[in-house]
Amino acid sequence: MHRQMGAKMVEFAGWDMPVQFEGINAEHKTVRTTLGVFDVSHMGEFWAEGPHAFELVQKVTTNDVAALVDGKVQYSCLPNGKGGIVDDLLVYRFNTEKYLLVVNAANINKDWAHINSRNDVNAKLTNVSDEVSQLAIQGPLALKAMQKLTKESVENMEYYTFKVVEFAGVPDIIFSTTGYTGSGGCEIYIPNNKAEEIYKAVLEAGEEFGIKPIGLGARDTLRLESGFCLYGNDIDDTTSPIAAGLGWITKFTDGNDFIDRPLFESQKANGVSRRLKGFVMADKGIPRHEYEVADADGNVIGQVTSGTMSPMTHKGIGMAYIDKPYWKEGSEIYIKVRNKLLKAVVTRPPFYKA
Repeated sequence: MHRQMGAKMVEFAGWDMPVQFEGINAEHKTVRTTLGVFDVSHMGEFWAEGPHAFELVQKVTTNDVAALVDGKVQYSCLPNGKGGIVDDLLVYRFNTEKYLLVVNAANINKDWAHINSRNDVNAKLTNVSDEVSQLAIQGPLALKAMQKLTKESVENMEYYTFKVVEFAGVPDIIFSTTGYTGSGGCEIYIPNNKAEEIYKAVLEAGEEFGIKPIGLGARDTLRLESGFCLYGNDIDDTTSPIAAGLGWITKFTDGNDFIDRPLFESQKANGVSRRLKGFVMADKGIPRHEYEVADADGNVIGQVTSGTMSPMTHKGIGMAYIDKPYWKEGSEIYIKVRNKLLKAVVTRPPFYKA
């Protein structure tokens, strides 16, 4: 279907994926203004079930799973036991003994091995990544369009909640008001044998609102413009959630004894030497992954992790790990682009508010 719709295909984490259809900027603007559909079936899904499921999920994730209620979703990360991050993920609570963990495609095997290695409580774990397809319908008109495909009320669902609904005539579809674009919308989880049928139904339902298929390229520019971390760029096995600005998903509540808690608690109390910060280019130029960050004298004080030209603001934007004390909001920093020092300003994301 992607090829029929004119997609330019690329290899990504072992999958053949559409990187773009009509062009990254056009697709980006479609999601910001109307709605677009991403095929994100490459993502990984694990079930954690049984009387000890809560105990396991609470231990392996930094957020407080006890704060979840049925039908609620939580953004979290998996600490690796050495102060770094195995992956970032979503945790869905179906009930006290049933959780769905949604992980990044490139990390499925690594995450599965890691969680299993920590499962000393005998929670029942099932890897259904190869059986589940996923579509992300994102944009301000996404829920309005998708309401046409279900009798359940979904248009006014709260952010980061989910329902199990009949969708496009298919029962037991997980409909979740999540997404990684900053423009609202939903993500739906589908059995593989119904994926094509539902993909067509989604495109048809969204047609009157101007829906378009969207590729991986715009997924990256949308998440960066919204200030969302990308695993492998902004966070990895060497970065702590405190240094990555993910203190808000690292909860030091009573009873939340997750892996690496004492270390992260110490980092929160005593500070870290380098932090992930957003910046906007003051000079003309496009920052890129691994470009050096410097002070006014050219001394290296950090490194760019993600960068692009914002399709909405037409300015260079990025994220970088920056040494203390240069990371204060409003501080002038310099990005080394082809041996030139280009001025940028430390800016708190999101870089564009819809």
